Formats: sequence, structure tokens, C-alpha cells
Amino acid sequence: MLIIDAHLDLAWNALQWNRDLTESVYTIRGKERGSPGKGRAQNTVALPEMRLGRIALSFATLLARSTGHIADHIDFGSQAQAYGIAQGQLAYYLGLEADGYVRIIDDSRSLRQHMDEWQRWELDGAAVSATPPLGFVISMEGADPIRDPAQLEAWREAGLRLLGPTHYGPGRYAGGSGTELGLTDLGAPLLREMTRLGILLDLTHFSDEAFWEAVDIYDGPVLASHNNCRALVPHQRQFSDEQLKLIFERDGVIGAAFDIWMLQPGFTTGDSNEGVFIERVVDHIDHICQLAGNCRHAAIGTDLDGGFGREQSPCDLDTIADLQRLPAMLASRGYSASDIKDIMIGNWLRVLYAAWDG
Repeated sequence: MLIIDAHLDLAWNALQWNRDLTESVYTIRGKERGSPGKGRAQNTVALPEMRLGRIALSFATLLARSTGHIADHIDFGSQAQAYGIAQGQLAYYLGLEADGYVRIIDDSRSLRQHMDEWQRWELDGAAVSATPPLGFVISMEGADPIRDPAQLEAWREAGLRLLGPTHYGPGRYAGGSGTELGLTDLGAPLLREMTRLGILLDLTHFSDEAFWEAVDIYDGPVLASHNNCRALVPHQRQFSDEQLKLIFERDGVIGAAFDIWMLQPGFTTGDSNEGVFIERVVDHIDHICQLAGNCRHAAIGTDLDGGFGREQSPCDLDTIADLQRLPAMLASRGYSASDIKDIMIGNWLRVLYAAWDG
């Protein structure tokens, strides 16, 4: 089955982690063997495994914070540095496109053509021909690289189509995960400019305060690219049922994330992942579907390359290609073939077409 993964930090891994993603997961692991640092030699995502897993489309991020709390390779000392890093990540995606590995998707026409090609390949050519290029929709995780709301239009012209205004900590535009901060003075003008330009709002990583302030201002399409359910894992990083229902009311979609600490209550870095299986992801998908009373709002947003690897992924997942195990797990819980297709691909397509056709 074709799959859409709504959150992969591919450029961050390629540039800030210095990984050649055109090589296989196993080659990258071999090169990193013995290297210090979390997630080294444990990666699960690279372009060959994405093709093997039929990840026809993904939301590929630009990620560079400037929160005032410097951290190597992710949180920079100035806004100008964050801008430069994000511009370099965008250039990486353009380079992959120039080399024929990927195709950047930025409107309904290119999306329809891309998905038609993948569907034809799946029906007629999978046994005899190479996969088409992978499709990337450019997203930004944390708006710190955007100098001010007026600069957003230039980012859109460069290809940006989805934006999550904050990440971890006190972002320049809004309070993020781990804070109780609302929107900053720049936040409301950014949201209004997003509405004007038709850039989709990714609510992931908003603090509770910023979440409710943002949805009062932004009246366009909303989504949560990689988020799980607070009812199952009680932590501020997850969304409450009340927040999930707001996304349902806006006909938005929530992508289930695979990070163990978002699946296993009480998990901390260094704990064993033994006993935490992909089925835990299905628990969150099922909670969303049961809460909504339908399957229109659940999807996939793995975040499998979000600064960790196998050590912080479900223990029965080796690479991103193992997403192909999800349809059978959903079927075993009584989900119909059409509902499974919506969860794996259809719901994200609906959101994109609704935003771009409108």
C-alpha cells in the first residue's frame, strides 16, 4: 500500500547529522559504528528504505531553532544563523530533486501527477521498474528561521507549504513543547500572513496556551503532522481530547508519531524499548478514530529520524519500510480496506487538495 508520512527531518539528518541519505540505512549504520552520540549507527530512515516502504509522499522539514538556548546543530545563537541553516536545508532538497531522487510537490496539479505516477507504478510496474521519485512537501518545524512575518511570502515562493510556528522551548513566534507560553508579539501577525498566503498551520509542538490562541486567529486548514494522544500518554507534548476535537471540527488530520516516549508512559532516554511494539502506534490511531466516530482524521507522521533511531523506536521496527506492517495491524482491529487506505494515504491527500484547490 502507498503511504504518506507527514513528518521526516530528512535535511536535518543529511546536513546537521552528516548522513548521505541516498545510501541505505545499513550503509549509514556501518559508517557511524563507533561514533559517539544519541542515535548514531541506529538510524531507520534513508531514501532507499523509503522507496522500499512505498512512502510515495512525505512532509520534509526545515528545522533550525533560535530560542536563546544554544544546542549543537539545532538551536543557534542568532536568527540569522537559523535562517542560513534552513536555507541550506531547502537547498539540499532542491539538490536531491536535481539529481532525480525526489520531486518537490507544491500545488494540486503536481500532487495529482505525482500520485498518479506512483499508483500506475504500483498497479503495473512494481515488479519490473524502479520506483518513481519520492515526493516531498516542504514543511518548517519551528518558524525561527523566518525573520519576520513579512518574509513568509518569500519562503512560500521558495516552496514552503506547511508551517509549525514553534518547536521545543520558547520560540520566536510562540511557546513550544515544555513551556506554558502563549503567542509572542510576532505570533499573531505570522498566523494572519499564513492565512493570506494559504500556508497550512501545523499545530504540533504548540504549548496549550499557544494552541488555543492560534486557532482563534488562524481560520485556515489545520493539522498535527506528528502528534499522539494525551489520554494514552499523559504529557504536555501530546494533545488532549479537547484539542483533538478542535482539529476534527476543522476537518484536520493528526499524524501518529513513532517516538517511544510518545507511546510508552514514563519512558526516558536510555530506557529499553523492549516490549513497546508498533501496535502502540495503532492504539493512538484507534483512539483518534473512536473519539471522532470515523476514520477521517487519523494518519501517519512518524518522526522516525527526529534525533533518535532504533533505540527509541518500537522494538519490532528496523527501518521505515516496516510501515508496511500497519495495514495488517489495522485490519486485525476491524478496520475496513477503505478506512485503512484513508489512514495510510487518503486523509493527507484530502487535506492537501482541500487547501490547494481552495
